[in-house]
Amino acid sequence: MTMTATQARQDADQSGARRPADEAIAADARALSDQLKAMRERLFPPTAMKTLRSFTSGEAAKLIGVSDGYLRQLSLAGEGPQPDTGLGGRRSYSLSDINALRRHLAEQALAKGNAVKARSYLKWRDREAGEHLQVISVTNFKGGSGKTTSSVHIAQYLAMTGHRVLAVDLDPQASLSALFGYQPELDLTGNDTLYGAIRYDAEARPLKDIIRKTYFDGLDLVPGNLELQEFEHTTPQALSARHNGSDAGPLFFARVQTALASVADDYDVVIIDCPPQLGYLTLSALCASTSVIVTVHPQMLDVASMNQFLYMTSDLLSVVREAGGELNFDFLRYLVTRFEPNDGPQAQIVGFMRSLFGERVLTSAMVKSTAVSDAGLTKQTLYEVGRENFTRATYDRAVESLNSVNGEIEALIHAAWGR
Repeated sequence: MTMTATQARQDADQSGARRPADEAIAADARALSDQLKAMRERLFPPTAMKTLRSFTSGEAAKLIGVSDGYLRQLSLAGEGPQPDTGLGGRRSYSLSDINALRRHLAEQALAKGNAVKARSYLKWRDREAGEHLQVISVTNFKGGSGKTTSSVHIAQYLAMTGHRVLAVDLDPQASLSALFGYQPELDLTGNDTLYGAIRYDAEARPLKDIIRKTYFDGLDLVPGNLELQEFEHTTPQALSARHNGSDAGPLFFARVQTALASVADDYDVVIIDCPPQLGYLTLSALCASTSVIVTVHPQMLDVASMNQFLYMTSDLLSVVREAGGELNFDFLRYLVTRFEPNDGPQAQIVGFMRSLFGERVLTSAMVKSTAVSDAGLTKQTLYEVGRENFTRATYDRAVESLNSVNGEIEALIHAAWGR
């Protein structure tokens, strides 16, 4: 621990002995914020912002769906973006290069009249064919269910496979934003979360002005922070005002949907990381959703908690439906997270869930892996860190699990589009 951190801790300890609790807690928050800022500046110099690693030619070819040899031919012919060449002639591509190659190959396929082939390269939804914006809420109100980890990996996978993705952090704790390199109390100044677009007063802003680009090409972010909690406080007031004849715009359950509709043309998929509670924010997200993923850690207490979550969700959504809300999901799936295949009791619980819910439990599970937790130490995901940072078996096992889960979700999205 650095001297600065030690001093901050001592100051916080002394503060706790002589200050009111709120001031002592505030001192701890300031000390932690300073250390997180220092850590970010150390890990991501010189701009203190995250960047995405480059991909080997083999990785790029696999993402695009062609052979490495074909990519080499394109490079030698000068077609499309040219890769960086390192020692030994090794070629590497950025994600923006990969997406540019997708567009190039799709244009070639269309020029030859092969629309199916073009679609395999460029997976954007076809609005003219009626492919609607897919809005997926990832939810559960039990902490530790892997909700944020699942959300960020799904969003990044879909961006890497050629979709235009918007990730929405609806959790006031802002863990998703932190994984994208944002420190909410430093990087957000106010009215720059989704709350800014769904609030009831004259300070509401267009969602397009709140969206931020990320270091993932094709993946944008609506960050979160504590101001999201304001929606829980202002909604009862707005409902009361409406009851008394004042028109405050769309009802609470339609506000997220209305905000997302304003930017729908720019995206194929929206991933919403819901807060770990069943309040107005979560209900509004569910009403905006075309699909829902419920994360479940396979322990009996977690499954019992999920049971209560489902009862409460059903009761509240029925009230919303009676008030005019539309609740038609393309798919509802349970995602098993932090799964240890060799743990007998966990395997039994997963089997129990499959016998109850059938295909609504995703075939693939997110396995528990030290690779995911180790990447999280530097606020990174497994898709951001290179294979060289882990033992091959550990990394390959974790990535295979992630890709299986996310590939299954991608297939469900495409099926909802009628592909």
